[in-house]
Amino acid sequence: MASCGEEVFSFMRLALNQAKLALDSLEVPVGCVIVEDGEVIAWGRNRTTETRNGTRHAEMEAIDSLLENWKKNGLSPGEVSLRFSKCTLYVTCEPCIMCAAALSYIGVREVYYGCPNDKFGGCGSILPLHAGGDGGGAKKGFGCVGGVMASEAVSLLRSFYEQGNPNAPKPHRLLKGKNTSC
Repeated sequence: MASCGEEVFSFMRLALNQAKLALDSLEVPVGCVIVEDGEVIAWGRNRTTETRNGTRHAEMEAIDSLLENWKKNGLSPGEVSLRFSKCTLYVTCEPCIMCAAALSYIGVREVYYGCPNDKFGGCGSILPLHAGGDGGGAKKGFGCVGGVMASEAVSLLRSFYEQGNPNAPKPHRLLKGKNTSC
């Protein structure tokens, strides 16, 4: 992990607080904050179960709240793009492929994350979407630093999965004597 100043840890603690709120709501405990010029301007936590919408990851919640606020304030698309280019995201777990792609498309400046996402990570664990340059010209890429307070993020995730996900589908049992293959 690259060396991080106290400011990075301060913002990551705020992201961890959002993750704890997600855990308290029986959501996968991932949280984030978006910072511009040293000030938190948006925050989010996973809300996929609450909203019954699989796209409501912490990052998407924070991005959407910013877009809504900036639209109310009358910012043009160019102004929105400029504002995003000045933003840093602090998130407890490596953004998934969906979120990393969104962050690349909106042009966020950089991302600091806690633990890697070995199943769905879009910042190098599975795909390096933070690197940009997919040939389509739309992806801008962003700086990325992982491992910030990773043990705290893993601890929250472990707590969630050890208690069992009450919202997970019940396992299917094979019926004796029945052919269940396709």
